[in-house]
Amino acid sequence: MTTLKNTDGGPEKPAGAVLGDHDVELGPPEEPPPTAALVPLEVAGSVREYARTFGARLRSGQSGMLPVIAALTVIVVIFQVLTSKYLSAVNIVNVLAYASIYVLLGMAETFVLLLSEIDLSIAQVGFVGAMAMTELMTYPNDWPWWSAVIMGVAICAAIGALQGVLITRLRIPSFVVTLGGYLGWYGFLIFITDLDKSALGGVLEIPSSNVIWGIVNKQMSPVAGWIVLIAALAVFGLYTWARDARRRSEKLSAPPPVITAASIVGVAALGVLLVWICNLNRGTATVPQRGVPYFVIVVVVIVAAWTMLTGRTRFGRYVYAIGANPEAARRAGINVARIRTVAFMMCSLTAAFAGIVYASREGSMSITVTAGGFTLLGIAAAVIGGTSLFGGRGKQSYAVIGGITVAGLYFGLYLLGVSADGTYMAIAVMLVAAAAVDTLVRRRRSTSAV
Repeated sequence: MTTLKNTDGGPEKPAGAVLGDHDVELGPPEEPPPTAALVPLEVAGSVREYARTFGARLRSGQSGMLPVIAALTVIVVIFQVLTSKYLSAVNIVNVLAYASIYVLLGMAETFVLLLSEIDLSIAQVGFVGAMAMTELMTYPNDWPWWSAVIMGVAICAAIGALQGVLITRLRIPSFVVTLGGYLGWYGFLIFITDLDKSALGGVLEIPSSNVIWGIVNKQMSPVAGWIVLIAALAVFGLYTWARDARRRSEKLSAPPPVITAASIVGVAALGVLLVWICNLNRGTATVPQRGVPYFVIVVVVIVAAWTMLTGRTRFGRYVYAIGANPEAARRAGINVARIRTVAFMMCSLTAAFAGIVYASREGSMSITVTAGGFTLLGIAAAVIGGTSLFGGRGKQSYAVIGGITVAGLYFGLYLLGVSADGTYMAIAVMLVAAAAVDTLVRRRRSTSAV
């Protein structure tokens, strides 16, 4: 509708009115340009609209895991060309075994990064839980493995809750509390090891007959791997399809059916590829080694559970709300201190699983383990995967691709004979690049919102 504006500050006049000396004619009001934020990706009504919205989000900087997936693809191609054995079954399984620890530590760190916090003690806390578990289930205590695991995880959860209370109630910066925790819990690790006179040189061996030892060092039979995959894909497919169909019927946000089907097929293809690779012989002709290692199942279960926790529960929604705007979350009635404390507890609890997987991989626990490197690589896995350092943006699943990228780069450089110093510098460059992308995306989104 055309309107008339008085340049002396008088009221606007409708179209058709007589122009005065100080009146100018205005055209129809301009509509704001469409942005990706106006149409969420999940509510696109058709594939074309979904693709258009997806493209708009990419142009606005909301690329998710795409940059790190592209980086991982480049890493795989380069190292396969240079070594010709990078994609061998034994190397892929080794990469996944090392990546599993970084993935779990990255998932642990994600809980606090979403709140714009940081935890520098995750690996040290995880190793305290793993050492306590090892102490309890070996001679002379001889606890059942499952009760020792429960105790180790409970100890880590209690440590996380304590650190969370210090941060939220006493308002001590998380950097200071967790840095102190990194140092203090290392001393505690030495203390509990000194209590056990059977720990020669601070090392506790895990017998090969123990279930914990077999998490990384044993595998399912090839047939069992396919059966587990089929069952997992059936549960995932039925749940995903039923969830999206229900939301579409209730006029809630959900992708088009074709996109839902494509996501199910994509996950199925990745699962089939993984099981097929693991079922290839990684041993010798006389001593074959085939099957999906048990650590894969452990990591997949934890990823699925924590993804549901952060993405489908009230606790998860509160975490994202606090990370995006703590003051707005407080005004909305969210108990910010409680959610932050629980997030730090979940961080340490998840780190306990990383410590258990590490103990299984090494077949022992030792006071000489360097937790600092694992902590930094865990943080790198979360950040490289796409979790924002500024809070409110990221997913637990991002740590999976981030951890695999870190381990993939590490093993590729190892196959090329690159020393440890060069490897750490390469990972540092990747971490800084990921942080730079996160900063640029945040700046671009802030500029677009103005």
